[in-house]
Amino acid sequence: MTGAIWGYIWKGDDTHHTARSWLGAPILYDLSMPVLEQFGADALRETVITFRDTMRAHQEGINRLNVYPVPDGDTGTNMTRTLDAVVAELEGADAGLETTCEAISHGSLMGARGNSGVILSQILRGLAATMRTNTPPTATKVADALKAASVAAYEAVLKPIEGTILTVVRETADAAQRAAHDGATLAAMLHVARAAGRTALANTPEQLPVLKDAGVVDAGGAGFLLLMDSALHVVDGEPLPEPEEGGGPSAEQLERVMQRGANDGMVDVSELRYEVMFLLNIEDAKSKAFMEAWGKIGDSIVVVGGDGLYNCHVHTNDIGAAIEAPLELGGKPFKIRVTDLFEEVAEEHAQREAELGVEHTAPVRRPAVKQLPPVNCAVVAVCSGDGLAELFGQMNVQGVVTGGQTMNPSTAELLDAVEHMNAQQVVILPNNKNIIPVANQINALTKKDVRVVPTCSMAEALAALVFYDPEADAAVNAEAMTDAAEAVATGEITQAVRDTNTDVGPVKNGDWIGLVRGDGVVAVGGTMVAATTQLLDTLITPGRELLTMITGDLATSRQIEEVIAYLSENHPDVEVEVHAGGQPLYPFLFGVE
Repeated sequence: MTGAIWGYIWKGDDTHHTARSWLGAPILYDLSMPVLEQFGADALRETVITFRDTMRAHQEGINRLNVYPVPDGDTGTNMTRTLDAVVAELEGADAGLETTCEAISHGSLMGARGNSGVILSQILRGLAATMRTNTPPTATKVADALKAASVAAYEAVLKPIEGTILTVVRETADAAQRAAHDGATLAAMLHVARAAGRTALANTPEQLPVLKDAGVVDAGGAGFLLLMDSALHVVDGEPLPEPEEGGGPSAEQLERVMQRGANDGMVDVSELRYEVMFLLNIEDAKSKAFMEAWGKIGDSIVVVGGDGLYNCHVHTNDIGAAIEAPLELGGKPFKIRVTDLFEEVAEEHAQREAELGVEHTAPVRRPAVKQLPPVNCAVVAVCSGDGLAELFGQMNVQGVVTGGQTMNPSTAELLDAVEHMNAQQVVILPNNKNIIPVANQINALTKKDVRVVPTCSMAEALAALVFYDPEADAAVNAEAMTDAAEAVATGEITQAVRDTNTDVGPVKNGDWIGLVRGDGVVAVGGTMVAATTQLLDTLITPGRELLTMITGDLATSRQIEEVIAYLSENHPDVEVEVHAGGQPLYPFLFGVE
């Protein structure tokens, strides 16, 4: 059997053949598998679901392509969570083409997470807008849909940068349209398009020096190509790619990345600390002006949507200005999320998703241990870990909102908790600096008197709660509790997830590290206890008399005993209080007064 179809040379027997593209990549086909000639609603739905499942499998590998020392899980995790929202929307929609496309468009808009997730949502919306038209779903229509996706992605980004997912999508779409124009079948067109996308991805380090220095390709582009893999699996029966172990930049490569940022004035993670995201109701005619206003205060600006509803993303150092920008144009932001890009850790995403049943939904409000009687002033606290929730309840906290690092509760969740309190005055303990800006919005959204004590850790919250008086006014409580929280020095132990360099020396993947608020990494150890004792020696300074230790679910009884024994021998004058917090990823949280 021999033949030629648009640039491919076909050779084989009656059941198998090998095709070699113009780019030289061999592809083994199984002719016993049915090959789709049209890409209808069922194929579109199956492709999106397969894409989500494949992205889940490759999530950690794509996360490792991040080029900054602190792995934020920005790409693989956020693309996966965006697709989770799309699939959830598909599960509740009828199987017809119109409803399938509407579910993809709406689910991606409402569920987009992070810079990569918002761009992906615009790609999916561009695809859906073309696929829902009445023309036959042939190779030409799919190619046009890919082109519409590329155009939509570029339009969503205020300052498009080549060498990113945008380039990979554009090169893929252009190749698809050329193939379709020359008469390629649906399967052949997809193969040509993916080959062009792979070449574009391989070239991204030549377009962005930051990628070349880190020895990686663009993570978003790598994620997008999984969509093409998924489409070919559905259309042509091609096996899906297997996740690869390892990968990611070395410590030396990361050092070059950071040095380039310092020398070239490149915007890097050390310059723009916060990721701000929210949904926004605003007039369509004002959306461009809003993007331009954000352009003055940040970067990585992506705004997608239409018909008065947009999903918005920016990296900035000015959280307040980011939230206020749409207000000046008559817009109304909601479901605000703020993430500290310095501290976001990929494993925490997976841990939190597991705790929430692999859901992408926001944290939920729950009562603290028991329903307390009415008080003049109630307290709402944000925390993770059943032990901490119980401890807060014992200290008369009336409401606990589950959340913390990288899973920040939205304005809506905090507002809901405040409204359910049996008091007209409420103090909020955010317990994470990412959550403070969102908590500060609550007072303007309720008739209750709401004050925020800007706690950045659980240890600060416990110190503050010692001065909480349920019968005092919110203003009095907030002042006393803030003073108490500010008097506490805090530290925490966690495990490094990649190699990097710090002020106290190199860190290897798997090392235990001690962090102090304001100082970053101050301790590095091959064991949890070694890092913990180093951290304690830094935290416990002359005049500090009381140490509060909150143990997490990774700390064993023996490790806790070893730490207490060290304190007894080396810091005998310090009183130690131990509480079982049950928090994930951080086996020890400390507060010293």
